[in-house]
Amino acid sequence: MSLKFDHYVHLTNSPEETSDEFEKIGLHVVPGGRHEHAGTYNHLSYFGLSYIEIIGVFDYHLVKEATSVKYSLRDTFAKNNFEEGPQRIALRHDNLQQLADQFKEAGLEVNGPVDFSRKRPDGSLVTWKLLFAGKPSESIRLPFFIQWDESDEERLADLKKRGVIGTHEAGSVSIDGAAFTVNNLEAAVSNWSELLQLEKGEIVEDTEWNAKAQRLKLPGGDIIFYEPLGEGIVKNALDSKGEGLFALQFKSSDKASTTISKSLYRFI
Repeated sequence: MSLKFDHYVHLTNSPEETSDEFEKIGLHVVPGGRHEHAGTYNHLSYFGLSYIEIIGVFDYHLVKEATSVKYSLRDTFAKNNFEEGPQRIALRHDNLQQLADQFKEAGLEVNGPVDFSRKRPDGSLVTWKLLFAGKPSESIRLPFFIQWDESDEERLADLKKRGVIGTHEAGSVSIDGAAFTVNNLEAAVSNWSELLQLEKGEIVEDTEWNAKAQRLKLPGGDIIFYEPLGEGIVKNALDSKGEGLFALQFKSSDKASTTISKSLYRFI
């Protein structure tokens, strides 16, 4: 499928305040702009072309209108009662229509591709397409899928030129992967590996989090499933929120963990 990790969505009551917290730990953040017809706005922190979207709401009425699109990001916001924290991840693909056809053949409900846009602070417009897919019976929401209207090479050059991709004071930092809690590691990995056609990594024990883990490998950042082995961070996340996205991991020379606006960030 040639999927790539695109971004991690972190909903917050104040993207401005959350961005300040990111900058305190040495991460470069810039204002992204407004989704005028969807009621949200964002700040962005880039690591190559993979990034964190720190998103907030400026018009709940507009957001709730968008929740009619099943499996969409705004639908997720509403189902999570607009609670701060991690929401979904987006995976990048260069042909969403082809992807939509494959998902339909696999028995998924599909919405899209749909055109979207965001007005940058300088007034310019950035455009892309989104695809949403899933099954009502699934306890973990699939990623949503994005196709930018510029190539990766064009976007990278433009984002660097604009200063959106900048230098992190924390030094050399890259996205390692998005972390999901699950009840059954083998079942979750097999399901997503088959559906998304992603290579499986080896099962390993994470002693710090007291869990066993397995990766699905993606350029730009992996998907990492964690099943608790006993008490610890993973079990706490599973008990409090159920299965799903709960953290983002970075590759870094410094090892630390911090929680910002109910999202856990781990430097390994």
